[in-house]
Amino acid sequence: MNQSSAGHLLWLIRSGRASTRGELQRITGLSRSTVGQRLDQLFRAGWVKESAGDPVEAPTGGRPAVRLRFDVSHGVVLCADLETRHARAAVLDLGGTVLAEHSGALLINQGPDEVLGRLAQWFALLLEKAGLAPGAVCGIGLAVPGPVDTSLGQVVQPPIMPGWDRYPLVDGMRAAFVAQVGEAGAEIPVLVENDANLMAYAEQREGFPDCSAFLLVKVSTGIGAGVVVDGEMYRGFDGAAGDIGHIRLSDHPGALCRCGSYGCLAAVASGRALAEQLTAAGVPTASGSGVRDQLTIGQPDAVRLAREAGRLVGGVLATVVTLLNPGVLMIAGDLAGPPFLTGVRELLYQRAMPRITTYLQVVTSRLGERAGLTGAAAMVVESLYAPDRADERLSAMQ
Repeated sequence: MNQSSAGHLLWLIRSGRASTRGELQRITGLSRSTVGQRLDQLFRAGWVKESAGDPVEAPTGGRPAVRLRFDVSHGVVLCADLETRHARAAVLDLGGTVLAEHSGALLINQGPDEVLGRLAQWFALLLEKAGLAPGAVCGIGLAVPGPVDTSLGQVVQPPIMPGWDRYPLVDGMRAAFVAQVGEAGAEIPVLVENDANLMAYAEQREGFPDCSAFLLVKVSTGIGAGVVVDGEMYRGFDGAAGDIGHIRLSDHPGALCRCGSYGCLAAVASGRALAEQLTAAGVPTASGSGVRDQLTIGQPDAVRLAREAGRLVGGVLATVVTLLNPGVLMIAGDLAGPPFLTGVRELLYQRAMPRITTYLQVVTSRLGERAGLTGAAAMVVESLYAPDRADERLSAMQ
């Protein structure tokens, strides 16, 4: 990181480490004139503004300084959170505020061309609804329910996304968007990430910023985990970290999973698995969201099965939390209610050492259905305005 560049100064302002010219000088050691030159670049780009109406007290008396702020209104991001049968899309400002939102049925098994085409239509309508031109879009972020190789922008061997393996998502999403809005969308960056990772990223930033090791487990159609360490998503070697739904359970050898293996945790404890078990018990249920609806009304079989599923997941999590030693374990997704959480706690505290669980907070989602969107927006903004990337973009503007 070039600590004298405009991009670095922007990072100091965005992170709250500096909010005045004087603070930038003290932190960087740069002269007043150099700080002024760097800020002029940021002002011309429209990325930073001075808030004259919000003065801060000058440390040595004299004229009050004015605050420097990242201008979150100078652009927007488009984000979508894909599930197996449903999707949510939104246009957000650069601070993560939702400006327009749409959700609806969208079947992931229809394949990437169909799904991305529909998303592009939604994005165009959302921009129109928000009164924005396509040129205002800085980037697009996608949350998907499968392992992602972020270096390639591809989903890799996703058990519940037939037809998506190695599909060029970045190019496909950009092409679909261009088909809707024209060449204004041709150069827009597209970023793709696993949904549980983005949910964890958003929840940690929003509710637990001081937690250095954060674990989120999403239990919906499948089961996946997102891990945030020191404020960064932990993806593993090639993006497969957190895929706990495919840990094998020795006492369920006959349970066939959608990945083709037998005995996977997701084959017996996911929303899809519980929907099948409820249907077999005479309570027709089509999906994990259907299980959630049954839990909402307190359907006895759903409550019993959710608690049993929670115990199975809790048994696996005893090993996971022992390995990671997180400060927070968050349960999210369709099954994240009292019965499931009770089951998780029963086995987790029974099998993990007290040294690991004494200070562990076991909580449920704070951002709810918007967690994936919020995380996707944060991912795009952090990428676009990272110091090195910001400097490249500023150079291209000159």
